[in-house]
Amino acid sequence: MSNDRSGEKGNPPGVVVDHIPAESGKYIGSPSIAILSNGDYVASHDIFGPQSTYETSAKTKVFRSSEAGREWEELATLEGQLWSTLFFHEGALYIFGTDSRFGSAIIRRSDDGGETWSEPGDEKSGLILNDGDYHTAPVPAIVHRGRIWRAMEDMYPDISWPANFRAFALSAPADADLLDADSWRVSDRLSFKSSWFEEGDRPGWLEGNMVVTPQGDLVDVLRVNSEPEYGKAAIVRISEDGRDSSFDPYLLLEGQKASRSGFVDFPGGMSKFTIRYDDTSGRYWSLVNEVKGTNNPHARNVLSLTSSEDLVKWKVESRILTHPDEENHAFQYVDWLFEGEDIVAVSRTAYADGLGGAHNYHDANYLTFHRIKDFRSI
Repeated sequence: MSNDRSGEKGNPPGVVVDHIPAESGKYIGSPSIAILSNGDYVASHDIFGPQSTYETSAKTKVFRSSEAGREWEELATLEGQLWSTLFFHEGALYIFGTDSRFGSAIIRRSDDGGETWSEPGDEKSGLILNDGDYHTAPVPAIVHRGRIWRAMEDMYPDISWPANFRAFALSAPADADLLDADSWRVSDRLSFKSSWFEEGDRPGWLEGNMVVTPQGDLVDVLRVNSEPEYGKAAIVRISEDGRDSSFDPYLLLEGQKASRSGFVDFPGGMSKFTIRYDDTSGRYWSLVNEVKGTNNPHARNVLSLTSSEDLVKWKVESRILTHPDEENHAFQYVDWLFEGEDIVAVSRTAYADGLGGAHNYHDANYLTFHRIKDFRSI
């Protein structure tokens, strides 16, 4: 492939769900995907950039495919929705995120597959937390021991990114009214200590994943910004009742179990990832931006499939998508689900489009859909 942004014809891998030219000053972020009970896929992305309104009232676009991802139709644009996860739960489709950049935590429900949505007007209709500056990404919502769980961060105090993020978990009874703020329990909030990476450039954690360990414990596995020492994830332990969280950076050593907190080696830990557990293989899986063939820990031009038996030792199973140019091409923030023998995924993709390409690798111009067939065998 050519690295000439202005001359390369647009032909990104996968199926194009949406495209926004870079010249608009608007970029594609926060891809998410859900599967409805009838087998339809629903995907979403938000819009950021200098010509967007994400600082005050963000926009998220919603799409649906009834053709197994081969064709997509736009369903809705949600005003005041950012950094959001789609998930299907108890017969309804939900989207959980914030209303703006470092805004309130909100949730909406759709009872018609994503065409129309509730409005989070108050604490009884989806306004869950409005007492701080909240941050998140399209990370998993999981059900465990009768409760639904999701990780999040807040920004406190207001200092440099991402050292100011405090990690915490939200949970609610699985059969509760998820639009009612009173249904949700919030754990205590853990701050990152820069001293854990004394030589690090902007150390911090963010974009955590709620995961159940092999021992049945709940943990929040977070992306770690730790340059020049990169390729790390942090495991924060969450109590069974969802009230307490704990982390000891020196506790998790070689051979110890993931019910203990600490840092682990994790390929692609410098960029956002999603971790899910597969009953069939008995392994945890993730799609990550493996830093390969470069000294740039921020590169996102390689997307790799990884797995682990215990959340501690991770193995790269296959490289799924690659491009030789790390400056203006990326397959990033990938959200995905198991579907039988396959993985279905959506990517925030920066790629040549015949219109000057992406602004840079970070400021993506495509939302793309991908299917990884027979993922357990590759």
